[in-house]
Amino acid sequence: MSLNTPFPVDVVVMAAGKGTRMKSRLPKVLQRLAGVPLVQHVLNTAAQLNARSAVVITGHGADQVEPLLLASGQALAVQCVRQEPQLGTGHAVQQAVPALADDGVVVILSGDVPLTQADTLLALIAQCGGDKLALLTIDFADPTGYGRIVRDGDAVKAIVEHKDATEAQRQIKEVYSGIMAVPARLLKAWLARLDNQNAQGEYYLTDVVKFAVADGVPVVAHKIADALQVAGINSPVQLAELERAHQLRQAHRFMEQGVRLKDPARFDLRGQLDCAQDVEIDVNCIFEGQVSLGEGVKVGANCVLANCIIATGAVIHPFTHIDGEKLGVSVGEGALIGPFARLRPGAQLGAEVHIGNFVEVKNSTLAKGAKANHLAYLGDATVGERVNYGAGSITANYDGANKHRTVIEADVHIGSNCVLVAPVTIGAGGTVGGGSTITKSTEPGALSVARGKQISIANWVRPAKKPKA
Repeated sequence: MSLNTPFPVDVVVMAAGKGTRMKSRLPKVLQRLAGVPLVQHVLNTAAQLNARSAVVITGHGADQVEPLLLASGQALAVQCVRQEPQLGTGHAVQQAVPALADDGVVVILSGDVPLTQADTLLALIAQCGGDKLALLTIDFADPTGYGRIVRDGDAVKAIVEHKDATEAQRQIKEVYSGIMAVPARLLKAWLARLDNQNAQGEYYLTDVVKFAVADGVPVVAHKIADALQVAGINSPVQLAELERAHQLRQAHRFMEQGVRLKDPARFDLRGQLDCAQDVEIDVNCIFEGQVSLGEGVKVGANCVLANCIIATGAVIHPFTHIDGEKLGVSVGEGALIGPFARLRPGAQLGAEVHIGNFVEVKNSTLAKGAKANHLAYLGDATVGERVNYGAGSITANYDGANKHRTVIEADVHIGSNCVLVAPVTIGAGGTVGGGSTITKSTEPGALSVARGKQISIANWVRPAKKPKA
């Protein structure tokens, strides 16, 4: 469904609540679901509506919330308004009135309800039509605590908050989700008529329904069945429950596309994941940022992959950690990585490269067929084709003030336990003997050895402990 209306859409996000039950110094709307702050999920959805603007109502923790909302990179224009003190949902939206133009439809969302889908909101906006009040509703088996939808036939006549509801009204299963679409010019007039004559002593946004009815404005409900889309978060328990439900839904989506997940209940996506055909992912893997897996890629158990591109046929063995951050990481076709390997920002690995257990690569390029199979470090290095990099060897790339680059040309063999002190070039086809510390560049084809002469003392007696007195 796409938005094609003669009126603009503005979004209002309520994000002023304290979130006492979260028991956290971090404001509730900044708690993370799938690695993203709750309120950012809501703004990302608003952007999918092609909304003209978003007005976020802040309050508790505003000094933490507002810098995130106003940072560059938001997909739509965001303005923050403060609600101080917090006197109810109606009072909150009153604070947004000066920022709302009269010609639009206002969609009111909650900053702690992160998983509402854009298609659902587009359907709600379509029912509003620019001249009606449209409410998003759902049936709950246990509606305790929610405002009840009171109907006369199909027409909505009121929303009654739980604490103000009669026993008969509390039997109603259809509840208000907290999400509505309403013409701005009507909303502003109704907000001006709110009072706090209720059990809570607060200004209820839901009272706009009775004003609409009194004014002869149709009130319509768009009822959905997917509770995940209207689930709010008030506690760490609810946050964890929604996280697992969301991750399971994502896992099922990937399996429907052909991805083989060993256990969909043990899968975590905290960013964007693109998978080609015949990708296999074992248990307890975490994907963050932007990750692309080529055809036939296999990811072993307990891996963390962030901001990387893994090419066709590569195998990421268990317990591998890849994090490209801003520079990115790329792994070439048929490469073998891990287990227990670490690829850091700027690692660019060619086809059929082998990076083995306890090998770390940072800001380095390895050409086709290069191998570092054991206990090694490659930082700020350019490694040629078919290089064999020995166990325990490192590039000493930092002199205490500046980083320097090491160049290892094609077909070089680096022995075990070597130190290559940058800047240095190891010539093509050369060999560095095990245990060497190389501080000067070497000629192609040369054997370079830089270590103390071995001395053996015959019949040497190892010291023994003195007997106790």
